[in-house]
Amino acid sequence: MDSRPTLHSAHTDDSARATAEQFAAGLQRAMEHNSADVYDADFAEDILWGSPYGATVDGYPTLNAIHRRLHTEHAAPPSRFEVVTARHPAPGILLTHIRRRSLDPEGFSEMALYILVERDGHWWLAAGQNTPIRAR
Repeated sequence: MDSRPTLHSAHTDDSARATAEQFAAGLQRAMEHNSADVYDADFAEDILWGSPYGATVDGYPTLNAIHRRLHTEHAAPPSRFEVVTARHPAPGILLTHIRRRSLDPEGFSEMALYILVERDGHWWLAAGQNTPIRAR
């Protein structure tokens, strides 16, 4: 049997968590100011995005236009962003689960898997996949 590698190292957990918390804080600011441009500020030009409804988007211009429309429509209820997990599986790469929890018990919430890549001291979102949170 082949052994499987452990890709993340526990000694980077604090750094990974801090980076993910900083990213989530930007999402929270965007929610509070209802700004798609703030929400997308750290998205790479060549971002890959999966919506909770199965659509995929390739590239910042298309995704930002969608986010501008959704923010105009107030599509997401008032929410809090919470970092669930964060790991550095390799230098310059961050994998994080961030939950958007609706403050309205009737509003919808989501869990997102984000992949961030560090370039020249800045963390950029390279890919994201959102999944709705539903009761069983």
